[in-house]
Amino acid sequence: MTAERDPLVIDTSKPHPARVYDWLLGGKDNYLVDQELGQKLPAAARANAARNRAFMHRAAAWLSHQGIDQFLDIGTGIPTEPNLHQIVQAITPSARIAYADNDPIVLRHAEALLVSTPDGATTYIQADVREPQDILEHARGFLDFRRPVALSLIALMHFITDEEDPYSLTRTLVDALPSGSFLMFSHGTADEHPELEKSVSTAYKEGQVPLRMRTRAEVARFFDGLDLVEPGLVSATDWYQEGPAPARERSGFYVGVARVPGAPRE
Repeated sequence: MTAERDPLVIDTSKPHPARVYDWLLGGKDNYLVDQELGQKLPAAARANAARNRAFMHRAAAWLSHQGIDQFLDIGTGIPTEPNLHQIVQAITPSARIAYADNDPIVLRHAEALLVSTPDGATTYIQADVREPQDILEHARGFLDFRRPVALSLIALMHFITDEEDPYSLTRTLVDALPSGSFLMFSHGTADEHPELEKSVSTAYKEGQVPLRMRTRAEVARFFDGLDLVEPGLVSATDWYQEGPAPARERSGFYVGVARVPGAPRE
């Protein structure tokens, strides 16, 4: 495990999405301000967070079975076992995983909890998706961008406002990937919970956390130019490839996995 070492300054005056998500998943690495925001969210938020996490597990395992052994996970969040590297290294022990997040509390846990198998490697950088070139510069020193890489953007881009242009940020990251790479993606939506949209948006607004839930058509734009694998862009519980199908439930997330077209680069 390697990590970028920056001064550890944790702002506990306002909630942070990574810590709120940790609370929703039943974690302990959060503060009162995060708990207060989480408690204002509808009860369905906790179940939706768990469904989103389960999608990540299924998608990461499937990608590993397809031979992908390099992952760039942006918006890592506070480590919650099993973490992405534990999923993929159980299948491919030599896999390499680069993690990135902008909350300093994640750095506090990274070296203890994001520990690789002896055959593989993990690294962590404290960085913001709004500065994708910084993330790519670090990742290129750790991952081999001549071979396919899986880019993981899980429950992240709904915290990027329209003014910050989440589509261009995603495109910058995807365009840096070699052919044969994949995008593993999930995004918050109110399409299946329209009655909860106002309460969720209000809670995050009161917590001074930007939130932009998007419709299916808006989420589909993140996959422009990519080849969605079956079953396409679907609700979190509808995406699976191996094993029994998850129970079909209403979801607060659209999810999908897509391939960067073209033959892998030499």
